[in-house]
Amino acid sequence: VTEKRPISIRIRCISTIVLLFQAIKTFGYKPVIVVHGILDDAKDLSHLTKFITKHHPGTEVHTLDLFDHYHSFIPLWDQLDTIKNFTAPIMQKAKDGVHLIGYSQGGIVGRGLVQTSNDHNIHNFIALSSPLNGQFGDTSFINWLFPSALKEELYKIFYTHYGQLWSIGNYWKDPHHPLMYRQYSDYLAALNNESLREDFKFPSSWKGNLLRLKNMMLIGGPDDGVIAPWQSAHFGCYNKEEKVIPMRKLQMYQKDEIGLKTLDETGRLQECTIPGVHHTLWHKNETVFLDCIAPLLT
Repeated sequence: VTEKRPISIRIRCISTIVLLFQAIKTFGYKPVIVVHGILDDAKDLSHLTKFITKHHPGTEVHTLDLFDHYHSFIPLWDQLDTIKNFTAPIMQKAKDGVHLIGYSQGGIVGRGLVQTSNDHNIHNFIALSSPLNGQFGDTSFINWLFPSALKEELYKIFYTHYGQLWSIGNYWKDPHHPLMYRQYSDYLAALNNESLREDFKFPSSWKGNLLRLKNMMLIGGPDDGVIAPWQSAHFGCYNKEEKVIPMRKLQMYQKDEIGLKTLDETGRLQECTIPGVHHTLWHKNETVFLDCIAPLLT
């Protein structure tokens, strides 16, 4: 009898360890919500999903299959309303919170989700090569829409009521026409607390919602080739001379108008800069995932 007890104890210990491992494997990681970019769909971000499940087995990943392809040009407030309805049950089910990853245009949609959701339980928001402080540059997407237009002339389209019916117009930030940007931008100017429109007064709750994040990770790089300036992925933007103003030099940051400075000073605002990655390859690059994303998905 005395010889069998150690064996039974060892068996129970092994069984307990196995059960604990299975529990950690299945429930140890918070669910991840992924918002795709312009002209993409959920399948286009399959590499990112595979990286998550490879390095964090058992993670529940929700890559939103909404506003795919040409539907990605729908105005961002309309997209955000639908995405809120879709993600609310995911957040409610995840008692310990969720992580949010937004790629390209999906990052600025994700930013809107964070800022405008008073009851969100998003722990970490990761913006993967996103025009967080606007876009001002010729890209394949813009050339496809307006093949004969130059970036200097696009304000004539985007800074109109018609132009704001296009998602790109919602975050077009022409440094040569700042007043028109503040008057017409439906989305970015509102989130930045820069809008002059009466119907887009910045609620104090939007700053509080951003400050509920545990971390915000900003990912971008100089060889992106699409986001212009590429530093917009880190909240930078152009001045009138088309020289980049870094985030920490902006009034929005220095006066802490939306919460960036507080996040930064409390160690919750992180930047990841990686050269040599083109815009279309960020979500396919495992080094980017391991260096910039994986450490936050716990």
